[in-house]
Order: sequence, then structure tokens, then C-alpha cells
Amino acid sequence: MQSPAAAQAAWPDKPVTMVVPYSAGGPTDVVARMLAIPMGKSLGQTVVVENTVGAGGTIAPARVAKAKPDGYTILIHHMGMATAPALYKKLPYDPLKDFEYIGQVMDVPMTLLSRKDFPANNFKELLAYVKANKDKVSLANAGIGAVSQLCGLLFASQIGVDLTTVPYKGAGPALNDLMGGQVDLLCDQTTQTAPVIKDGNRVKVFGVTTPKRLASMPEIPTLDEQGLKGFDVRVWHGIYAPKGTPAAVTAKLNVALRAALQDEVVKQRLADLSSEIVPMDKVTPEALRSHLAAETAKWGKVIRAAGIQGE
Repeated sequence: MQSPAAAQAAWPDKPVTMVVPYSAGGPTDVVARMLAIPMGKSLGQTVVVENTVGAGGTIAPARVAKAKPDGYTILIHHMGMATAPALYKKLPYDPLKDFEYIGQVMDVPMTLLSRKDFPANNFKELLAYVKANKDKVSLANAGIGAVSQLCGLLFASQIGVDLTTVPYKGAGPALNDLMGGQVDLLCDQTTQTAPVIKDGNRVKVFGVTTPKRLASMPEIPTLDEQGLKGFDVRVWHGIYAPKGTPAAVTAKLNVALRAALQDEVVKQRLADLSSEIVPMDKVTPEALRSHLAAETAKWGKVIRAAGIQGE
């Protein structure tokens, strides 16, 4: 029988499954599939991306938390890891206790969009129209607890208006309905919206959610510079393994992640999608653990103040 030390030295000797909490084609899935090939190359095994959808993105983390801690089942998740504890009374896992941390991945900015025939043509006109029409204006999101919902919530809160929210089962369907004219506004990640914005005639864009303009789309002003002071929503991602995964295995996963983030194809694709790879000193277990703790505290206050509750 192979000793544990020998097994870890030989790891991996079969494919690794990277679990994504959201549907194929969505922003997090795009990131996962981008990383899977170069990570697999580094590990010498295929990294298979598997979508485990449902319950506001909580089924996938629950599955990985209960998986055998051997490194063959890992999780990629965005800031939903930090918002879930405040959203759900009976969360079947603890993000801060039930995982080993591999490292942060990237920050994805968001954009505030409208349907192409929306009456406003700039942010000033948008504010005037929204304040005059309030409950007639619909704001789409990707579901309870989705980053698009939190971004929309922050937007409505800062302009002091309650908008009619329309939840969807994922960012893809929400964006499709926005382009089809069924809803008015959407705040969504650039991994999804950049191609549509660059197309030039399917949506209107009113601003980006980061403090600085995006290098790939410098003509789009920030919401902060247009009057929403301090508006800053960036969707960060991290990779996790079940608690108890051997340190030698998590170290190999970290090396593979770092190699993937330095892959020229990945760097170019992320740049095209207006996303930023985090500095290498954040691609560590310690950095992800501390960032998750800080974000859990930050968004917990926002969610509880808004009275949002997941189902």
C-alpha cells in the first residue's frame, strides 16, 4: 500500500475537478475555463471544469467542503464566498473554517448598462430619468446574492431611489433580456459585458465601478468621477480546496495557479475582458484567507442593513 507521503509526491495521478457555482458561459465559468488548461499543463493532468449550479451559488461550496480532502476536487468562487454568511441563515458550510486556501486570482470590474433604446444618453440624464420614473425603471440582476444584485443595491442606495429589481437565474439570461429590451438596467462584470460594449450597438454604458478608468476601455468614465463618490465594486475570485487537504498538495495547486496567471494567453484574454490579475503577493493562501475575512465583514454590514435574505 502506498504511504501518504508517497501519494502526495505522486499527486496528481488523475484529473482534477474544478467546481464552478454558476452556469456555463457565465463570468466565473469564463475565468475557470481560462485557467483550467494552463493549470492542467503545470500539474501534468487535465483540470475538468464542472458547473454545480443552484441555491444562489451555495451548492458548489457545500459540495467541495464535503469532498474528500485529496486535492482532486477544488472550488473557484467569486466574492459570493464572502456574502453568503450574511445572506443565508442556514449555510451548510463556513467559508472561513471549512476550506484550505489556494490563492486569489483576479479582480473583475463591473459596468452599469442599459438597453440600447433607453431614454438617457449619459449618466446625468440617467440619474434624472431614474429619479423621475423610480418604480417604472427595472434593474436586472443574476439572482439573490449575486454580485450584480449587490452592485445594483449599492447604486440605488447611493442615488437614494428604490428601483424595481428583476432577478434572473444567472448573468447570461439577465444580459440577454437587457439586449432584448425586456429590462432597463443591469450592473454586470466586464468578463460578460466587455464584448457587448465593444460591439457598439447592443447596449448603452454609463460607467465603470472601479475608482480608475479601465485601460481597455478608457473612454468610459467611472461612477465615482460622475458623482457617486467612493463607488467601488470589483469582483474578486479565489480558489479553494476542502479542509484537511495536505499542505504538499495545496502547494502544488498554488504553483499551478501562479503559472496559469503568468501564461501569456491568459494574460491577454483577461486584458481583453478588462480584468486584472492580482499581484503575485496576493496569489497565496494567506492573502486569500485574510481578504475573505475582510470582505465577509464588509458585505455583511451592507447586506444586513439592506435586509436582503437568500432563500
